Amino acid sequence: MSLLLQNVSKSYGAVKALKGLSVKLKKGEVVGLLGPNGAGKSSLMKILTGYYKEWEGEISYDGLDLKIDLQNIQKQIGYLPENNPLPEDLRVIEYLNFRSRLKGLRGSRLKERTKIVLEICDLERKVSERKIGNLSKGFKQRVGIADALLAEPRLVILDEPTIGLDPHQSAITRKMMERLKGEITFLISSHILSEVEACCDRMIILSHGQIVAEGTLHDLQKTFVDKTIFEIVTKGNKIEVQRKIREIDITCELILDDLVDVTGKRRFSFSTLNGEKSAEKIIRHLFNAKELNVSEFHISRPDLETIFLRATKKNWEEKTLIE
Repeated sequence: MSLLLQNVSKSYGAVKALKGLSVKLKKGEVVGLLGPNGAGKSSLMKILTGYYKEWEGEISYDGLDLKIDLQNIQKQIGYLPENNPLPEDLRVIEYLNFRSRLKGLRGSRLKERTKIVLEICDLERKVSERKIGNLSKGFKQRVGIADALLAEPRLVILDEPTIGLDPHQSAITRKMMERLKGEITFLISSHILSEVEACCDRMIILSHGQIVAEGTLHDLQKTFVDKTIFEIVTKGNKIEVQRKIREIDITCELILDDLVDVTGKRRFSFSTLNGEKSAEKIIRHLFNAKELNVSEFHISRPDLETIFLRATKKNWEEKTLIE
């Protein structure tokens, strides 16, 4: 399912939670929705699921207008809220059967879909017969995800799906999304940036109700990190290494010079304003210089946390000045 937002805004009295959001989600992609507390993520998800009816702008799902075709669209959306309310006295299978009937599933289709989601979320065997109140946080989250998948949705919105999970259970959640990728469009809101970086094709970063960054991790790295850092390990001396580098890129600056071992190898770190392509060209040039005897190299790529902080910093500073 493709999703298109055009100039979407949401206000709570005099407070504007969302300010003219325009973005597109393509069919089958996994998109991360990021932002500090109060950025507008929850408001956006409640609009997309149809929970909030009062908002401005236009939203369409595969060409269907959310304001006009709300009921038809809601049938194609699965949703896991952050604080997932579950009846603790029901067994997992009982709860999923109950939820299936609420979603209009009957007979053989109900049994088939329940079986499928139990398998996808690794809830088969003894877990399906256990009472929800006796399950761990991780299993409860997976029950919530199974519920979201019951009616074969084309868009699944997950709010903090891996919060409180151990690494093994987080890996199961990622595996589930990887399995369904291409068939289902996922929108995932999370504060666990490493999880978003591991499973999302693209990220949308909100701050104060506005989109301050959007794109793949590579796109964001190019946009928000002005210097590329690379390092080499070589037996060459500092002056010769710098001379060779400046034959290719005069913007390079030495930021680290460190002895590696007793053989005389040294680790040099440099920064360049000309991006990864320049760093790669420099490294090839150094490898071809046999007298330098380069044995290792590495190009540092900033993680999502670094990008997130840089993307939101300017917006927060501007907001603070206004207030």
